[in-house]
Amino acid sequence: MRGADVHGSGTEGEVGSTPTARGALPVPPAGALPAPPGGVDREFLALERELAVFLRRARAQSGEMAREVHPELEPAAYGLFVRLDDAGPQRATELAGYFGVGKATMSRQLRALEDLGLVARDPDPADGRASLVRLTEEGRDRFRSVRDARRERYVRKLADWDRAEVAELARLLNHFNVRSEG
Repeated sequence: MRGADVHGSGTEGEVGSTPTARGALPVPPAGALPAPPGGVDREFLALERELAVFLRRARAQSGEMAREVHPELEPAAYGLFVRLDDAGPQRATELAGYFGVGKATMSRQLRALEDLGLVARDPDPADGRASLVRLTEEGRDRFRSVRDARRERYVRKLADWDRAEVAELARLLNHFNVRSEG
């Protein structure tokens, strides 16, 4: 597909170049250009730019999705739902470590979710002094409804992508996330 905008970026690129957003500079294939003066690689500058846009959009979408689960939720709550649904009940300290936030911040976020009846704490069978946080049935139902609607939006947005490209994007994001942990 020479010149086709298969990623919905709004511009057409040439074979071997990365699709770009309107007004963004194209990213040449790796190794095509020498590093600019000062030793900063163009690929890493492009990565930084694209991650900044991606993260800004992701934060806005997380806020929207959290409010769809419950109008009083803050944006960070959506990530907690994702983690608890994927990994099951966890200690608050494990959640704080996973998200890279302090225990006080996590405690405040969990307390707000508890007050809304979306999460509950149960005694940890391995240590009766600790508790495990889990989604309540209502929390799980509300979250999954919003998550399923979001996945449908992804399917529509990436409908013209080859499934292998979607899988590769997921693999690379996972690789990046694993490397970013602790």
